[in-house]
Amino acid sequence: MIVPDFQLPAPLSAKRIVVAMSGGVDSSVVAALAARSGAETVGVTLQLYDHGEAVGRAGACCAGRDIRDARAVCDKLGIAHYVFDHETSFRTQVINDFADEYLAGRTPIPCVKCNMGPKFTDLFALARQLGADCLATGHYVRRVEGANGAELHRAVDPARDQSYFLFATTGDQLDFLRFPLGGLPKAEVRALAAELGLGVAGKPDSQDICFVPDGDYAGLVRKLRPEAGEGGDIVHVDGRVLGRHPGLVGYTVGQRRGLEIGGLSEPLYVVRLDAATKRVIVGPRAALAVSAARIEGVNWLGEGAALDDVTVKVRSLAKPVPARLDGDRVVFATPEYGVAPGQAAVLYEGDRVLGGGWIAETEAAALVAA
Repeated sequence: MIVPDFQLPAPLSAKRIVVAMSGGVDSSVVAALAARSGAETVGVTLQLYDHGEAVGRAGACCAGRDIRDARAVCDKLGIAHYVFDHETSFRTQVINDFADEYLAGRTPIPCVKCNMGPKFTDLFALARQLGADCLATGHYVRRVEGANGAELHRAVDPARDQSYFLFATTGDQLDFLRFPLGGLPKAEVRALAAELGLGVAGKPDSQDICFVPDGDYAGLVRKLRPEAGEGGDIVHVDGRVLGRHPGLVGYTVGQRRGLEIGGLSEPLYVVRLDAATKRVIVGPRAALAVSAARIEGVNWLGEGAALDDVTVKVRSLAKPVPARLDGDRVVFATPEYGVAPGQAAVLYEGDRVLGGGWIAETEAAALVAA
């Protein structure tokens, strides 16, 4: 049995670990390992939204099945489990922000906003009220003690690494957080769940944004913001009007499919979205080339870093590329493509997360007619 280091002073029998439990296999394994460590373990689940309402039918997820799964795991482990209703704050801080970002022509990352708000801010307060010595989660990242304090590092399993989504974690939060799965591959976590006899061992991973389980992001935004369905022109970077679109919400920078423009000899991509004029600007792939991006809302975790080998990720699935930080600008070593305002630019030095910020605007690598 693997018992991870929860990085707490001995004896663990005198410590209290609060585990953020979603009802999935990862957080359930964390709870089981925390309980096996000898520490007093408490499971906490936030009810964030009504899954049944989201899909238009009586449902489960955060409003039902996931909560029942988390409770069943806690019952098996013999630990306390509490459910807190944070649906209002989640709707305000995450769902409404998601809709507003799309309406403004940006491409949002609701998982980061959730971590910044309900998950970490609210859970931190709850964990401290419960007298916890730390808050443990099932995220695939590593917390490493460095010369200047706790550092955030990529997970050992690159296919599961979630560091991009946690760039906004503050230093104070990192001091209190523990990520015991960061050094394990997902297959081993599932094997542990089975070995521990957890009923969620074979439960599939969530694939979509939790509050859009049917994957229809545009439909949700139109429901929340009817004006998102207002159409506009599709305009080539050379000024030609090529057609009409049914609303900016259906497009993002770098997108090729779904433009439905015929009679052209070259493939076209969405280059930018102009919310003020409701125009979708398209052009050849070369028009996507970006030399730099201005970021805002920067969170910095890089105290003591040498900053001589910095890379940046501008999308969760993108590979880190060489870059440098120049004030509030991320300057790419070579042109980067598909850099979308609203996404995050996350800076790394090796496996260490230095911090990041929200992409506010980009600088074209070459002059392209608008």
